[in-house]
Amino acid sequence: MAATPLPIVSPPPPPLHPPNAATIRSLTAAGDHAAALRALSSLSSSSSPGAAPLDRFALPPAAKSAAALRSLPAVRAIHGAALRRGLLYDGPTPAVANALLTAYARCGDLPASLALFAAMPSRDAVTFNSLISALCLFARWLQALAALRDMVLEGHPLTSFTLVSVLLACSHLPDDPRLGREAHALALKSGFLDGDERFAFNALLSMYARLGLVNDACRLFASAGAAENAPGGGGGSGVVTWNTMVSLLVQSGRFDEAVGVLYDMVARGVRPDGVTFASALPACSHLEMLSLGREMHAYVLKDADLAANSFVASALVDMYASHEQVGAARRVFDMVPRGDRQLGLWNAMVCGYTQAGMDEDALELFARMEANAGVVPSETTMAGVLPACARSEAFAGKEAVHGYVVKRGMDGNRFVQNALMDMYARLGDMDAARRIFAAIELRDVVSWNTLITGCVVQGHITDAFQLVREMQQQGRYTYTDTATGDDGIDEEPVMPNNITLMTLLPGCAMLAAPARGKEIHAFAVRHSLDSDVAVGSAMVDMYAKCGCLALSRAVFDRLPRRNVITWNVLIMAYGMHGLGGEAVALFDRMVASDEAKPNEVTFIAALAACSHSGMVDRGLELFRAMKSDHGVEPTPDLHACAVDILGRAGRLDEAYGIISSMEPGEQQVSAWSSFLGACRLHQNVRLGEIAAERLFELEPDEASHYVLLCNIYSAAGLWEKSSEVRSRMRQRGVSKEPGCSWIELDGAIHRFMAGESAHPESAVVHAHMDALWERMRGQGYKPDTSCVLHDIEDAEKAAILRYHSEKLAIAFGLLRTPPGATIRVAKNLRVCNDCHEAAKFISKMVGREIVLRDVRRFHHFVDGACSCGDYW
Repeated sequence: MAATPLPIVSPPPPPLHPPNAATIRSLTAAGDHAAALRALSSLSSSSSPGAAPLDRFALPPAAKSAAALRSLPAVRAIHGAALRRGLLYDGPTPAVANALLTAYARCGDLPASLALFAAMPSRDAVTFNSLISALCLFARWLQALAALRDMVLEGHPLTSFTLVSVLLACSHLPDDPRLGREAHALALKSGFLDGDERFAFNALLSMYARLGLVNDACRLFASAGAAENAPGGGGGSGVVTWNTMVSLLVQSGRFDEAVGVLYDMVARGVRPDGVTFASALPACSHLEMLSLGREMHAYVLKDADLAANSFVASALVDMYASHEQVGAARRVFDMVPRGDRQLGLWNAMVCGYTQAGMDEDALELFARMEANAGVVPSETTMAGVLPACARSEAFAGKEAVHGYVVKRGMDGNRFVQNALMDMYARLGDMDAARRIFAAIELRDVVSWNTLITGCVVQGHITDAFQLVREMQQQGRYTYTDTATGDDGIDEEPVMPNNITLMTLLPGCAMLAAPARGKEIHAFAVRHSLDSDVAVGSAMVDMYAKCGCLALSRAVFDRLPRRNVITWNVLIMAYGMHGLGGEAVALFDRMVASDEAKPNEVTFIAALAACSHSGMVDRGLELFRAMKSDHGVEPTPDLHACAVDILGRAGRLDEAYGIISSMEPGEQQVSAWSSFLGACRLHQNVRLGEIAAERLFELEPDEASHYVLLCNIYSAAGLWEKSSEVRSRMRQRGVSKEPGCSWIELDGAIHRFMAGESAHPESAVVHAHMDALWERMRGQGYKPDTSCVLHDIEDAEKAAILRYHSEKLAIAFGLLRTPPGATIRVAKNLRVCNDCHEAAKFISKMVGREIVLRDVRRFHHFVDGACSCGDYW
């Protein structure tokens, strides 16, 4: 080996006393690794009389310090010095060679470790232990087991350190759990589970957990007699075993059992430490047991060391944030002394703010952590703060964050890549999201889900389903980079999980596409995902929004467990379908059950149901009782619901009184919007003008406010005022969202715009609509020209109404579906009065049920009548 000059680091000032091997050992043991290498450098270059020679006792601790500093040049320099002085294999044991073998591996040079091992003329047990540990460090699990066999064949004694590495290797070979059980037998035969050998026992517990054999781990733990007989006994050392058991149960999703072990641990007199609480607190989040988390917090506060422990504080912050108690999480964060706040604690608080949607707080804390506290963000930090960057309207440098990630060298981290994909998808830049996805070397289900979610969020539902097919078929991503022409790489197929299904189901609901939803439902049943409460809730919502209320209720009834979201979704569904009585009955059943407690969303759903069904008295009764009986504060959105109930019923003065009782400002927007809609419904020009002016002040760029006022003026024949409102819109650059309707047939989505001719079958559809129009006119249908906002002749207005998007979608459905089949159409805006009346006529003429979903609710047209009772 070429000589590398020592010193390895910059030379120190002359020491008061010449260094020796004991000096280096002492510095290494104290963790002062740079000083240890300087001492070695001084020792190797010293020529003063009486100076200690560089010997085989000085090199092993120096190699350990070089490994701790991850300094490969320093390891090579020590290796060269050992060779030049003949110290590499000197002495009764190859201590220098063993130390270098480990140091090379820890510095990332496994080939050098293997070459050194192969060149060693003699090996001892430490040599093999070092080799097995090095192979495990590089995930060479089968080679590690082969090294164990060679060790046994050469007659070297096994130690507990050997077994710990072997168990780690076995735990990463899930296809052959027999190897793990053989290692267990070896541990029993060698006596490593007797006495105080807790390291092997804990490694054995972890191995069974990693192999998915949690029951085996539980039996092993129980067979040791827990605290009394477990390695380490019931004293301080025994806490490691208890912590291992709590941790593996939490990681295996057996949260109830983990909490039980914690209680048993305390009952047996084993004092929990910081690791205990850091391991156990996530169970509180998963079990939605805030009271248990607070109990643990109270225990922590009684111990000053635990209260100041940054890792415990991180777990507490996570726990409180997961329960939407962000204020409590911040108080925990602030209680930890500034100098003791580790990176994990900062990450937990940043992520807590992000998950709560408090994006500005997340960004402010992110800026402080490095600028003020000197804590360098990690990949976890960036993955946590990027969603806040994407959502925050106040934060302008969104793309610049990507540059920051690249500058920090984090752009190759999969979690950061996923977060960047999500950010670009939220910004509407799907090309950038796809480029990042194409650059990920090994895509897991999270990466696929992130891109699929982006497609759904941007309304690219067909692309989302195509991605799901690709991930299952061969795992090959077919996106081609326009600059290089490169495709993705071949990968193992990836199976959709519950998150994938929860992402796709809202897409089916958006498109009113029950056929695709049924495919997802079938997949969920085949893969035992249908009992997942989140997937079940999404399916209830999907079927309801596709107009299949009976299927929605059937899924709800079959779920083994329901949470507040599940109940809310079905109550909202009944309301959207005009079944206010059923919605309120379900609300009463929810209150009587122990499954979930009503929250704000529950009351919004129940009040909306009362509003759509004209149940004014019951709705007002719920509004007045929600705080006193259920502890739900009357938020601005709930006030808006009460305004809607009264407004639809024509009690505009009472509705106006509720708005007047609210604190002025942005919180009144929803209430004024509901009130303006009621003024349009009841053609009240005076109050409509008041509501519109307030809304123009609060939301000057919202087109719907201008359109509603135009509707009010047009219905009253005030064409000049209507023209003034349209002129005001043009001056502000506000444009009305064009009406769009769509229908799913044979797995394809067909979209129609008012009067358009872009659809391939547009001419046929228009001709069929003309025929329907004449038949309706012959049966007494009269176009409601008040729906046209322009001052033109009635004949021209009728011509415009004839080709509204929902009429075209219905006509297309009649052409393409068999006789008697239900027609299901969705629209992005509120259905107009004329289309509502036309759908009633068509349903009677053709003898079909027509289900029309607009932005607010469902309309079921059967035999000339609508389920809404013309109250919408």
